[in-house]
Amino acid sequence: MQSHPPRKVIFDTDPGVDDAMALYYALAHPGVEVVGVTTTFGNVTVAQAAINALYLTAIAGYEVPVTMGMAKPWVKTSEAPPDFIHGDDGLGNLVTRQPTTNRLDPRASAQFIVDRARAYPGEITLVAVGPLGNLAMALQLAPELPTLLQEVILMGGTVLEPGNVSPVAEANIWNDPHAADLVFGAGWKLTMVGLDVTHQLILPVTLFGHIAKHHAHAATDTLLHAVKFYADFYSDLYPHVAKIHGCFGHDVLAFIYLTNPELFTLETGRVRVAVEGLAQGQTILRRRHMNYPQMGWEAHVPLTHVCMQLDAKGARQVLEDTLMRDWLKA
Repeated sequence: MQSHPPRKVIFDTDPGVDDAMALYYALAHPGVEVVGVTTTFGNVTVAQAAINALYLTAIAGYEVPVTMGMAKPWVKTSEAPPDFIHGDDGLGNLVTRQPTTNRLDPRASAQFIVDRARAYPGEITLVAVGPLGNLAMALQLAPELPTLLQEVILMGGTVLEPGNVSPVAEANIWNDPHAADLVFGAGWKLTMVGLDVTHQLILPVTLFGHIAKHHAHAATDTLLHAVKFYADFYSDLYPHVAKIHGCFGHDVLAFIYLTNPELFTLETGRVRVAVEGLAQGQTILRRRHMNYPQMGWEAHVPLTHVCMQLDAKGARQVLEDTLMRDWLKA
């Protein structure tokens, strides 16, 4: 039985196949109340991200405010969305879409974040799984935001695991490194769920086929279609993933950390982001105390909790149990 009220969450996202997985986990979990979905560029354009967020919530039967946010990085040149990973539409190139009637909240994503945080001080957790421009902009609008949010959990970065867009950089951080460095330095309670753990969770297509068969619903059918496209990409790239025809559980792990932090092993230290050069987008963790002569690691730089190890079997079971619940409303 749920002993505590569900955690109020703003989901900052760029849907995206693994974003869709994360969204449906959040909607299905009894310990999470999604109070808004803020969208950004990344896996797709921000316009497509908003379309996808509206569609995914609508077909599942949920009325959740959806906003449109950052369309490009703060400083660096924009990159084309990775359609070879997520499809042209971000959801594996859906053949058809059901008609829906929900509409965007007119506020920009950053303003929505500030408004919600001020309306529920100390109650909102922000889970961010895309480039971090919306959070950086919200900080500009409300410098006191770290005192208003309960917690920030982001999927992004890597410490020891090789990057997925360069030898050292993970895609979300690399897409907007200047915004990311602002976010890591803001001073809120911050946990980074990066490639060090997301590459430990490989989810087979058969799992989503099992979920779709159980529900026989448009939402889980849509997720299955998207995951098949996603898994084809990862199976072509990684032989060990191809053995089970699966994909990494990137974004959903941010929510699994929220609901089941006991499945993770963390290190705590100061994180900075390289904003230019060959290492652009690298998340650098100061792992132990040393009197570094270089500037940037001073005591005023806030601490970040960084996920380094995962009980992958436990995480997969939590995901399956959650998505097999009776959660669909449409």
